[in-house]
Amino acid sequence: MAKTILIKPVVSEKAELLSENQEHYTFVVAKTANKIEIRNAVEARYGVTVNRVNTMVMPSKTKNRSTKSGLLRGRVSSFKKAIITLAEGETIDLYNEL
Repeated sequence: MAKTILIKPVVSEKAELLSENQEHYTFVVAKTANKIEIRNAVEARYGVTVNRVNTMVMPSKTKNRSTKSGLLRGRVSSFKKAIITLAEGETIDLYNEL
């Protein structure tokens, strides 16, 4: 069974600004994936040339929500994300894929 490297693209204001201005794209990736595997997965899926891959593990967070029945406590699990820098002039159309 093939390991899924790219889980989903990150769609946020900061990620959009990076992709519009500097050709950086942000993805949530598998926690066990390394930079070489991420580079190969992006190049194979989107047909672009990747210059650089930066990864970071985002820590888990606790979330509290007040409801009619009381306070609900929960956790958002940690995840790994990768910021991909493409070669000059190349782009990825993430919205065409959705």
